[in-house]
Amino acid sequence: MTPEQAQAIYAAGEQAVIAHLCALDASVQKAQQEIDALQRKLALRSKDSSTSSKRPSSDDITKPNKGTKNNTGGKGKGNTIGGQPGHRKHTRPAYPPETLSHVHEHTSVACPHCAGHDLLWLEDVAPRITQQTEIQEVVVIREEHRAYAYWCEGCGEVHYAELPETVRKEGLFKARLTALVAYLKNVCHASFSTIRKFLRDVVGETVSRGYLVKLIGKVSQSLERPYGELLERIPLEATLNVDETGHKDNGDRFWTWVFKAELYVLFRIDKSRGSQVLIEVLGEEFEGTLGCDYFSAYRKFMKDVGVNVQFCIAHLIRDVKFLTTLPDLPTRLYGKRLLGALKALFHVIHQHETLSEEAFGAALGQAKAEIIRIGRDAAPSLIDAKGHERRREAQNMAKRFRQHAEAYFAFITTPGMDPTNNVAEQAIRFVVIDRHVTQGTRGANGRRASERLWTVIATCALQGRSAFAFILEAVEAYFHDQPAPSLLPAPP
Repeated sequence: MTPEQAQAIYAAGEQAVIAHLCALDASVQKAQQEIDALQRKLALRSKDSSTSSKRPSSDDITKPNKGTKNNTGGKGKGNTIGGQPGHRKHTRPAYPPETLSHVHEHTSVACPHCAGHDLLWLEDVAPRITQQTEIQEVVVIREEHRAYAYWCEGCGEVHYAELPETVRKEGLFKARLTALVAYLKNVCHASFSTIRKFLRDVVGETVSRGYLVKLIGKVSQSLERPYGELLERIPLEATLNVDETGHKDNGDRFWTWVFKAELYVLFRIDKSRGSQVLIEVLGEEFEGTLGCDYFSAYRKFMKDVGVNVQFCIAHLIRDVKFLTTLPDLPTRLYGKRLLGALKALFHVIHQHETLSEEAFGAALGQAKAEIIRIGRDAAPSLIDAKGHERRREAQNMAKRFRQHAEAYFAFITTPGMDPTNNVAEQAIRFVVIDRHVTQGTRGANGRRASERLWTVIATCALQGRSAFAFILEAVEAYFHDQPAPSLLPAPP
């Protein structure tokens, strides 16, 4: 607006000035609303794994590194690559004498520096020992079963002798090779093409991809009972952590659910990501405490079944951090206050060993009360002319605390329950790796095989058992019609 235009409006009288000012104010408010909306969209697009539940692999890898690299490739404070000064040296323990196949003794008769001088053997000084290990050439045992033909004069037909049921179940590959294929496929994340190359070049056997699929099916059948045993046991657990991730099956979207108990891990692949999966696995009578994130399926299960829930505080912290990135100043201040109260809670948790149980409980209660007070009562609000909430992110957080505040602190009164859901996220991590390598499954049989083998792998890792040894034992039991091994640890 030029000075002449402003003078003309002023000369037009009071009503003209008022009308123009109101129009300008409306225009400014509209522009400000558009700016706020754009800034909110920018903040949403800037979400990463530190301010949301997005996986770390989805973060923008082009972001500049906050640390500074030194000349040796280290980061941060200039540490060099490798072991740092003051760190205890880690060495591989020596092989026990009873495991050695041969001991080679090396002696000297003359001094390497003083030619011609004899050496005196120091019997009290321990020798320098270098140990080696090697694998022998793969020995493949090939067997042949001959079922001879017989003529029956009564029916006029040729009949062959019956093969033993074990031989019929085994087929070309016996138990150890069958278990090895399953191990390579699910533990080593090898594709069927890679397994074929391994068998061809190392074992000397050429088989088709279809036969490898058939072998995985046999292993799946051998694990049906151990998997079913955990499926029956899981509704009885006092504490349980749950998470889910995407799964591809012939291009269709499925979901892999993980149920992490204290002594075992169970996987379930399902078309649904809803609470019905929780009801099918845990039942409506589940009386334990469920550790999970704030996903809607868990809230619905909590509401419908009345289950005790521990929502993940790590996820809450990331959601609160997002508030601190928004353009609205009161919302940012609210997020910072809430984040400070959450940090104070973890400061108390880290002091557990230095406090008495009474003092620790009192400190936890005080920290909890402060978090809930800020979360419920300190959220800013701004209603526009149309009655819409302008600070809805802060108000959504306050609503979460009003509805489910206690569910973030069940760990205080539930022994064995962690305040975060990290154990479930860690248990499902290798499945995400497998998804990227193998591109998922191709049908119901593949899904069942994957969830059973993943259950064995994760449970054996948790219990310190060999996954290959368990798979081999299960396959041998299946081939010989014997009871399958159990994934539940033996009672003490």
